[in-house]
Parts: sequence; C-alpha cells; structure tokens
Amino acid sequence: MRRLTAICPRALLAFVCALTPATPAFGQHSPLAGTRDGFVTTRDGVRIRYLEAGPTGQAGRTAPILFVPGWTMPAEIWEQQIAHFAKTRRVVAMDPRSQGLSSQASEGNYPEARARDIKAVVDQLKLAPVVLVGWSLAVKELVAYVKQFGCDTIAGLVLVDGAAGLDPQPDVIREVLNRSMRLQRDRPAAAAQFVRGMYKKPQPPEYLDRITRATLRTPTPTAIALMLEYVASDFRPDLASITKPTVIVTVRRPGEETVKDTQRRIAGAQVEVMDGVGHALFVDDPQRFNTIVEGFFKSLGPTK
Repeated sequence: MRRLTAICPRALLAFVCALTPATPAFGQHSPLAGTRDGFVTTRDGVRIRYLEAGPTGQAGRTAPILFVPGWTMPAEIWEQQIAHFAKTRRVVAMDPRSQGLSSQASEGNYPEARARDIKAVVDQLKLAPVVLVGWSLAVKELVAYVKQFGCDTIAGLVLVDGAAGLDPQPDVIREVLNRSMRLQRDRPAAAAQFVRGMYKKPQPPEYLDRITRATLRTPTPTAIALMLEYVASDFRPDLASITKPTVIVTVRRPGEETVKDTQRRIAGAQVEVMDGVGHALFVDDPQRFNTIVEGFFKSLGPTK
C-alpha cells in the first residue's frame, strides 16, 4: 500500500483502500520474459527473491535501478518498467519479505527490517550506486534505508505515491481497523475488491486475477501488521537526511499537503504529478511514468 499521498482524511482513506492487492502473479518460478530470477539471504535467514534484466554490471556507466513494490505485492508489478529500462541499464525488482516468492517471515515486517532486506539486495548483487524506486509502503522503507545506511550506496531516489509518515485522524484509524477485520473475515473477497480499486484505467480480467492471487501469498496476519505499521510509524524527520537527487511521483489529489511537506523536507526534491491514474499509476500510464524516470536519469548523469 502506500505513497506520498496528499493526506487529508479522505485521501488517506483512498490510500488505505489502495493498500490492498495489486500484483501480477506469474508462474511459481517462471520469471517474466527476458528476466533472470534468484534469491539473496539476509542476516536473519530470510530469502529475498528478485528479478533481474538488462546488462550485468554498469554498461555505459549508467546506474542500476532497483524497484521495490508496495504492500503485499511482488516484483512483477513492475513488469512494464522492467521491460522498458532493461534496454539500457541493469534492472532489478524484488519481492519484499513475506511477499511474492520471498520467505514468509513471522518477524521483521516493519520498515527498518525491510530496509535491511533492500540493503542485502544492493550489497549482494553489487548494485551500488543504485537508483532506488519505492512505491507506496516502500516509500517509508526507502527512507528507513537512508536513516540506517546513509546515501553512499544511492545514486538517486524515486518516491512513488507514498508517505514517510502520517497524522492519522480518528476516522482514518477507524477505517484501518475496519478494513483489518474485513481482511480477517473474507480475505479473497476483500482482495478482489481492492485490487480493482488500484486502477483508474481498465485492466484485463486475467491480469486482475493474477494480481489478486499474488497478493494472497502474504498471510492475512502479516498483511494486517504491514497495514497497521504504515499508519503507526513516522519517518518524516528522516527525510532531511536524503542528500541524493530525489523525484516524487504522485497521483493528483486535492490539497497535496503530504507531497508538499515531503518536498520541503528533502533538499532539491522534484515533484511530478500524474493525472487520470490510480494508485498503481505506473501500470495505468507506463509511458508517462517511464518518461518521468528517464528524465530523472538524465539529470543524474553517468556514475563515477
């Protein structure tokens, strides 16, 4: 779930709805065409699955890119970005712990631990300096990464429709709790309903079905814990520690106060607002999203 959403209570409610399933479940171990898949193992023994495409190393001195999906989603949600960016650079997309084909972990389902998983991928695959792209819940995880490890391994950050922290109102907390109960009572029905709320543009029924099945790989108690953590933890004070180029890509919403606050806290941060798209904006309009990220890459120049 998640994002640099403009957080008025109404927008947050929409956001929380979006926190639900959205992810293409492809075959158990059959990666997307043109990709390679593998696993890295974290210090606490969790196996993190990743997809990789494009040239190995840093051909043309271009920074690799690591895509981190949001709440309960697998690496394949980034399929259109993997196909596009692998033409020119090394691309990796990961399944966070307890998501996709990564280990189902009973512990460590909070931003700091999941940030350590991202670091394990960066280190073991030798991606640094890397451009980190985090969507929704992963925005908070990227900020937790910076808090723990600084920016030395980062070439740039792309924060996609997520928030580093919120000031939840009582109606927001009530909605999160009610949604948690609905997940407990009928997870498949809740998943199917929410997946369709991730998009504003029509998606093929078979695609939506794959996404729904993929999100159900995350056990319901873990999915609820991640949802509650998104509301409970606050990494906004750590945004000032980001010293590398950053672009915030968000859906247009009334007010945009959360986005404005995030931009103020990160020196030199750019904001790109996309219209006519849902929370899964990079699926609804991949061409526009990819163009934004390409422009960001050009601003970074070659890696050293």
